[in-house]
Amino acid sequence: MRDTAAAEPSRARIRDGDRAAFGELYDLYARAVHNHALRLTGNWTEAEEAMSETFLAAWRTRETVDPEGGSLKPWLLGIATHKAYNANRGLRRRLAFLARSPEPRPVEDFAEETAGRIDDARRLAVVHRMLARLGRQDREVLALCVSAGLDYRQAAEALGIPVGTVRSRLSRARARLARLSAEAAEAEPPTARGGMESEAALAALFLKEETR
Repeated sequence: MRDTAAAEPSRARIRDGDRAAFGELYDLYARAVHNHALRLTGNWTEAEEAMSETFLAAWRTRETVDPEGGSLKPWLLGIATHKAYNANRGLRRRLAFLARSPEPRPVEDFAEETAGRIDDARRLAVVHRMLARLGRQDREVLALCVSAGLDYRQAAEALGIPVGTVRSRLSRARARLARLSAEAAEAEPPTARGGMESEAALAALFLKEETR
């Protein structure tokens, strides 16, 4: 993980509501926040919403930032974790409503605009489906420590839990993924084995990542 803490605006500027400082913080971490929300929601629209809500909440709660400390990335990803969860709940409510509504009229197919996202969407669906088989707490720790690259201390800061709890949840998540990976590998047809789109291959990637 590339260290961007040195390039961050000071905590004092953030606490004081310096808009330029917030702009710098956004430029540094908007992609990381969006990607984290995307892994947890499995939906681009929900991830965009969670990212916007994260920075809005960060601005509103800026005075809670400790004057002393390291990178603000854990703080932002901690907020994003909660916003992604709320976005998922909102999505489930909307899907339930749509299931009870009349089928919408067909609309124009914007295939040329969306073709470039097909492969990414497939991969995202596999990742989200795999993570969804974990408990919420384990899923959040895995996303923070492995996908977002936070160390144990930073993940603990983001979630407001002890470092030991992060370690135990991550260990439990990896043990669960190991079982899922073995089950998926057994269930996959020969033509799918070895492909990066497979659940077994993606689970293996999470298992290989080193966390500090």
